[in-house]
Amino acid sequence: MADAGLFIGWGAPVRGREERGLDVFQEALALEASLQEEGAIESFEVVLLAPHGGGLAGFVLVRGSREQIAAVREREDVNRLNVRAALIVEEFGVVDAYLNEGLAAQMETYREATAELAAPV
Repeated sequence: MADAGLFIGWGAPVRGREERGLDVFQEALALEASLQEEGAIESFEVVLLAPHGGGLAGFVLVRGSREQIAAVREREDVNRLNVRAALIVEEFGVVDAYLNEGLAAQMETYREATAELAAPV
């Protein structure tokens, strides 16, 4: 079961680049499917958001082990696609995500830090 992930979020397409944005979106879906087929990731989920007044229009949640996610972040094809996406949509970002046991470990770190900071100096 995946304990790590990548949250890949984006906003509106750059005006005048909407058609190219669709092309890059299709490239991203194909790459994610390829990564899953080859076992480089466990799974991925694509989410499009309804208009809500904020900047986030959609995201992909990529799931895998910490090792898988670290390796994916270093891949040339992934980095190239991220650069292309950043040039075609507003507010593009890739953020590490903590899932399942990774979430539990992160919450334990948070609990320890809050206990340390609550202690008298």
